[in-house]
Amino acid sequence: MENFLVLTVIADDKPGIVEQLSATIARNGGNWLESRMAHMAGKFAGILRVSIAAEQSNSLIAELSSLSSRGILVNAETGSDSEENDSLDLTLNLVGNDRPGIVKEVSQALSKMGVNVLELTTDCGTAEMSAVPLFRAEALLRVPHSFDTDILASALEAISNDLMVEIRLD
Repeated sequence: MENFLVLTVIADDKPGIVEQLSATIARNGGNWLESRMAHMAGKFAGILRVSIAAEQSNSLIAELSSLSSRGILVNAETGSDSEENDSLDLTLNLVGNDRPGIVKEVSQALSKMGVNVLELTTDCGTAEMSAVPLFRAEALLRVPHSFDTDILASALEAISNDLMVEIRLD
């Protein structure tokens, strides 16, 4: 039987972290399926999904935990490989003036409408023609087939008159 593990990783950013993770996974018979990793504020942060034979899961988890002696903290959770078939995936792009609480307001609107956030990437930078801080977000969302994207767009646009919203079906 195959298990799926979701690993979260954090460490001081330095060369070799991905190599140590991948070597540990391979040595224990695991298969690295997908990942998202980034450098933030001097830290390496990542999340990845691994498949592994059930009888080898515990040894992999133990060896990943031992990486803490090298400054790599790994948390492992058992996951599944199931996907919802009675739903649609949407891509949401937002751009607007940045301010404290904007992520809370957007996530609150999504939650109230029963939208599941599968992936979220945010960024804050300056507008091209001014020094105004600009908030950008891209999200992969999962909604029921009968979901009305126009209602979602209206709810998000109501957060602020400068928030530009684009929603497309994936």
